[in-house]
Amino acid sequence: MTTTLTAAPLAPLLDRLFAQADAATSPALDAFSDDERERLMRSKTGYLDLYGRLKELWLPVSRDTGTLLYLLARSTNARQIVEFGTSFGISTLHLAAALRDNGGGRLISSEFEPSKVVRAREHLAEGGLADLVEIREGDALQTLAADLPDPVDLLLLDGAKALYVDILDRVESRLRPGALIVADNADYSPDYLARVRALGSGYLSVPFGEDVELSMRLF
Repeated sequence: MTTTLTAAPLAPLLDRLFAQADAATSPALDAFSDDERERLMRSKTGYLDLYGRLKELWLPVSRDTGTLLYLLARSTNARQIVEFGTSFGISTLHLAAALRDNGGGRLISSEFEPSKVVRAREHLAEGGLADLVEIREGDALQTLAADLPDPVDLLLLDGAKALYVDILDRVESRLRPGALIVADNADYSPDYLARVRALGSGYLSVPFGEDVELSMRLF
């Protein structure tokens, strides 16, 4: 039995996109020292400069994380999803595939780099999933501040790490009990980890794999 994720046109598209991401290089990234890059990733202001200069960098989820996103959204019968950080749309494609196989739904995604929005929309159209996804172009602090689905079944955090707490603040009131939050590269956001792991926070949260924090809204 095939799924939207494992059948054409999406499966070959994802193979191609992952291969392109693996082969991509970014001279702009090499201009940063490891310490400078980490400092900017943790900064609530410097991230705009960092990600603006890295607009050609793919920054995708891993293949395993993409599959995990599909599994979580599919198994929970998610119908309303919010994504922070579209990039070129690889994670978006996995989530939208789950919506398709769940019988439909709505995915709101946010990306501030215009050239990435264009490419992501092209990939969604090629994968036959554009009708399920609305990509909001601009700063997610504004684009995800209003007109969100209610309730939200799943939230993916995969944009500027310094903003994870701020984005959670904007979406939290919409999260249904049992909703899942997947935070990629969450180690770069210690404030976020402290928030979702705190006793009495309203979340049950565990590290999952090498670079993902998986949390569930308790009430």
